[in-house]
This record gives sequence, structure tokens and C-alpha cells, in this order.
Amino acid sequence: MRHFDVQIFGGIVLHQNCIAEMRTGEGKTLTSTLPVYLNSLKGYGVHIITMNEYLADRDSKHNSELFKFLGLTVGLNTSSISIKNKKRAYASDITYGTNNEFCFDYLRDNMVLCSDDRVQRGLYYAVIDEVDSILIDEARTPLVISGPFEENLEIYSLIDSVVQSFLYDQKKNFFLKKNNFFVVDKKNKQIFLTEDGFQKFENILLNHSLLDKRESLYSEKKFTLIKYIISSLRAHVIFKKDIDYVVQNKKIIIIDEHTGRMMLDRRWSDGLHQSVEAKEKVTILNENQTLASITFQNYFRLYERICGMTGTAYISEREFKIIYNLKTVIIPTNRPMVRKDFSDVVYISEREKIKAIVQDIKQCVLRKQPVLVGTTSIKNSEIISKKLINININHNVLNAKLYEKEANIISQAGRLGAVTISTNMAGRGTDIILGGSIKKNINTSRLHDIQILKKWKKEHQLVIASGGLHVIGTERHDSRRIDNQLRGRSGRQGDPGSSRFYLSLDDPLIQIFISKNIKDLISKFRINFGEPLNHSWVTHSISYAQKKVENYNFKIRKKLLEYDNVLNQQRIIFYSIRNNVLEYQNTKHIFFKNILIFLYEIINKNCSNYVSRKYWNVDNIERICKNNLYCKIKISIIIKNNSSVISNTWILNKVYKVIRNNYRDLEKRIIYFNMRNIEKIIILKCLDSFWVEHLSFMEYLRTGIHFRGYAQKNPTQEYMKEAFDVFSRMLCELKNEIVTNICKKFFS
Repeated sequence: MRHFDVQIFGGIVLHQNCIAEMRTGEGKTLTSTLPVYLNSLKGYGVHIITMNEYLADRDSKHNSELFKFLGLTVGLNTSSISIKNKKRAYASDITYGTNNEFCFDYLRDNMVLCSDDRVQRGLYYAVIDEVDSILIDEARTPLVISGPFEENLEIYSLIDSVVQSFLYDQKKNFFLKKNNFFVVDKKNKQIFLTEDGFQKFENILLNHSLLDKRESLYSEKKFTLIKYIISSLRAHVIFKKDIDYVVQNKKIIIIDEHTGRMMLDRRWSDGLHQSVEAKEKVTILNENQTLASITFQNYFRLYERICGMTGTAYISEREFKIIYNLKTVIIPTNRPMVRKDFSDVVYISEREKIKAIVQDIKQCVLRKQPVLVGTTSIKNSEIISKKLINININHNVLNAKLYEKEANIISQAGRLGAVTISTNMAGRGTDIILGGSIKKNINTSRLHDIQILKKWKKEHQLVIASGGLHVIGTERHDSRRIDNQLRGRSGRQGDPGSSRFYLSLDDPLIQIFISKNIKDLISKFRINFGEPLNHSWVTHSISYAQKKVENYNFKIRKKLLEYDNVLNQQRIIFYSIRNNVLEYQNTKHIFFKNILIFLYEIINKNCSNYVSRKYWNVDNIERICKNNLYCKIKISIIIKNNSSVISNTWILNKVYKVIRNNYRDLEKRIIYFNMRNIEKIIILKCLDSFWVEHLSFMEYLRTGIHFRGYAQKNPTQEYMKEAFDVFSRMLCELKNEIVTNICKKFFS
């Protein structure tokens, strides 16, 4: 475990809160031990964040022997362990875990009803492995803890049958070809109905008895149907089985568009998931309401210091600098890079492209060169797999499998003549060693181990002679980084290797971003079947399309952060209030402080010193005291008996004294400790209830705020202004709710 000079250089970069770009196989895991050990000496705890639990488990076991030798403790934080074990993991000097689990633990810590149930002890220093995947690819959507929200689920099945009537005629032909009904925005994955589309839906809804002749979809009572219709249309037209999701055990499981892995705990929002469930005829589950949420950007900015490492960060250095204030430093390779990156090969049709890919694989198998085929979807990997089965080529397919199985298969992808098909970057984080991976603890004194080592060395040399690992990309991804990640699987530590991407004019990236005029022009060329397009402006157009997508996605993430920054300020204030309540022992002071504010507001409103006493609304004060404070006080009699010294302050003191005396009498009957616990639970539940409502309103506000742009107003500024007003109003209403609930519990 001796560090190379370049690894020491990488360790220095990580300690200086920067991103170290180190190519695949350069030993990022060992590099991270340097800044981790140094920063753990302060005793605050260091977090090492990985993409999945398999990598967290593997790296913690691999490095724990080193850290324990140096006198440090190592913990592993996974989703399956108990709170007690989580606390033990976070109490360690070094804690391994996934980005999702660290974020969820932060949110859960701010939802507990007892301070002893919190697991995290502070956010000091974090080292993020595969930092581009975590801070960029996964940062487009916030992380959400949600709970079930009761609604009528039958409507999704009804609307699904309506949408099927709309989309298909008796011959099952798509009406999509007739663009007068709706428009598909492939880039944003949205659908917009035209007036003809609305009219057609109204006619179908009449037949299904969901509308009557006097109503329309624009009517106030039926307007919500549009939401269900659009969600169902998106489910049928845009979201495809085995590309965007899979059906497993009668459940819809989302496929991560970047990694091709199953996202078991994720659900689409706004009724889309329910619409897909209705489409696939599986059990429709309730839509969830948000209980707590945070973006990865704002979570990782809570740390005092962060750094990261990856093989592909420089392309996104601008985003890292703007969003996270992280500088990117390219670390030189330990040995020169000798991989050959061939030019892209572009075909007119998908069929020609697949044929060329299979032919390339066949040629590699003949010379026993290992091949790694990278696809962008499960569907594409299955298509290529079937073609290889037809010509009797043995291969492994990786798509949305278990992480450990992925790692084991990908580690053997460098074997002589091996063919591995991987959906995007399944198995990322595991080195592909030419000749295959062998067990780490080889004992040269044992004959069996000596034979294994000799066999591996022989195979290693044969693979090098065949040209090393050949990487085939079946299409260009939206991001150049992910293409480079695929290429980076080959050529580790000065090994030979090669890479080539095969494209067609039917690829989604080209369909969306390359103009129809260019494709029409190409179709006029007299190109024979199977003959590639060899022209510089085709590859330039594809590169330009990727840059457009990257800029577009950056703007999405930046806009998401702008909106979440507003909510983040409120989140910090709210969580600090909640944590103060959680830590505060004598919650009685919170109650009496809020009751004074409550009484001052209602008495000043109904008995102002600036108006004549005959206009005072004493009855209203008595009614509020009875209904909200559960305290019967005859203020009119008090005023009558003390008419000469009456003021609204005097009334406030009288009412406050009555409530305080009632409270003291109750304390004598109930154990003091029990009173404080009941108060704390009531206050925390009020806080949580108001926060959930506030999150729902903020989500609703954000969905429609862009319409303010039509009034020549800045939507972001309008969102900030409205959010401030709503939050201030919520805090005022919260105080009243706390007072009412405590009084109801004790005095009703």
C-alpha cells in the first residue's frame, strides 16, 4: 500500500478542498487515505462518500486495516443498520457511506422527537468518490423523504382507458403521427395538448361519463382532470418500458438514466408514477406528500470542507466552481496513456449501426481481444445480447443488477476473449485488469497460488498482445463526461487499449438536437446500406449537440439551486428552531412566551387604547379564550368592577394571570417531567405539521411561478418575495397553533 508520487500529489489536492481528476486505475481509493487520516486527527469525524453501498463496504474493509493500525476507528453507514449502529458508525473517526444515506440521515435527524435519536454529530470534512456523478448527475432532483397522501386511485385507471381511446384507433395506430392533437417536447419530456386535442378528450370523457354536456375541461370542477390526462399521456408516449423503468414483482422501478441501475426507493411525482402503474396494470400506490427535502448541492455545502475525486471532472469545472466553489486539478498519470481513441462511426439507420457493432465484437473475439460494450438503456443491451446469442458468442450483460454482482463481472471484463455488455456505467468503481482480477492475498509459498499467478501472467501477456481492452460505445450520451467515463475503462496504468463510438441518425441525441434539414440532406446522399457517413460536420454537429445538452442541464441544476436556496434559508431557520425545542429542557417558558404574544394580539385588536371603551369587543376576547385557550374568563365583569383603572395591558395581565394559575394547579396534579415531555411533543408535532404544509405550498408556488414572466416580472424574485411572506405568516400562525394545542391538551 505504498503511495506513488502522483497519489501523494492527489492527496495534497484533496486536502486543499479541490477536486482531483485521476484516470481510472490510478488508485483513487488509496489516494484518499492521505487527507482522510490527516483530517480525522482533529476528532470531528471524516465522511467518505461513495456511489453505492457495495463500494462503501468494499473500501471500508480494504482501508480499515491501515486506519486501525494508525489508531483510528472506522464505521460503515448503510440503509439497513439500526439507529444504535448508525450512531456508532458516525461516532467513528472515519465513516463510509453513500450520498443518499448521509442526506437522509440529516433529514431524519431533523424529524426526531427525542435528541437521543439523532445519529449525525456534525458535518466537518467529506471526501466524495466519483464526485461528478454525485454532485452533478444526481443533483438534478432534490432528495425527498415522503409519506403517503390519501387520494382516489381509481381515477388513474379511468384516465388510462381514456388516454388509450385517445391514442389508438381500432387498428392500434398511434395518433402521435397526427400532430394536430398534441405536441411532444422530447428534450423536457413534456406533452402539450392542442385545442383539437382538448376537444377530442372532451368527447371521449363524455362517453366515459366523466363529463356532461354542460361541462368542459376548462370548468372549475373538472380542471384537475387535465393533470391526470397529461400524466397518463407522458406515461404512454414518452416513458418507455425497459428504458425509463422496469416492471419487477408487479412494481414499477425507475431506471437511473445515468447509470442504468434500478432506483428501488424512488417514485416519480405529480401522478406520473401512478399513471405508469395504471399503464402496466400493476397495483397503483398512493402519491406521497413531502415531509422533508434537500438538494445535494445544499446538503454538501453544509460541510465545513469538501473535496472529491473522479476520472472525468474537468469538462464540468465551471459548474463545480460556481455551485460548490471547488477547483478542479488534473493529476498526471503514473504511466503514459497509450490507449487509441478512434473516430466515431456514423450510420444512417439503427439497424446498420447494430450490425456494425456486432461485426466489431466478432472481430475482437476472433483475435481474443476483450470487449466492453457500453449502452444507454436496458433495451439496447438486450438487442445486442440477442444478436450475439444468434452467432454463439458468449458474453455477460450488466444492467440494473446488484452492485456486488456488477463488480465481480466487471472485474473479469479484461479476461482473454471476454465480451461484457454494460448499461451506462454499471460496475463503475471497479478496475478492469487485463487478464482478469485475481485474489489479492497471493501466497508465493503455496504451490496452488504460484500456479494461479503463472496462469494470470500468461493470460495478461496474451491480452496485451491482442491489443488490450476494446471499448465500444453504442451511442453518444447527453454528457461528454459519461462518454469519457466509458472510454476510461480502457488503458489503465499504461495498459494498451482502444475505444470507438458507433452512432446513427436514429439516436435520441441526434433526433432531438440535430436539425431536420441536415438529416434530409444526408438522406439525399447516395449511401449504400452499411456504409458509414465520414464527414467532419456530422461529428461536429454531435459534439455541438452534447454541449447544448450539458449547458441545458447545467441551467436546470442552477435554476433548481436558485429556488432551493430560498427554501434552504427557511430550512436552516426552521431546523434551528426545532433543534432548540429539542434541546430545551423547560418548554413551559416557550408556552408562556407564546401565550403572551397570542393574548397581546387579540386584546390589542379588540380593545385598543386608541378607541373609546364603548367600542371594545370584549365578547370576542371571551369567545377566543373559551374556544382557543379553553379558559372561561368574564372580562366584562372584571371591567365593570374595576372601571377606573382599565387598559388593554391591564386586561392582558388579568387574563394571563388566570391561565398561569390554572397551569400551576395542573402542574401540582401531573408530574413535572411528564408535563415537559407532553409540551415538547406537542410543540414538535405542530412544527412538523406546519413544515409539511409549507413544503407543499412552496412546491405548488414553484410550479406556477414562471407564469409571472408573462407580466414582465422576474419569476425568481417573485418566488423569493412570496416565499418570505408565506414563511413569515407561517411562523406567526405556528405560535398560535402551539398555544391552542397545549391549552386543548391540558385544559379541555
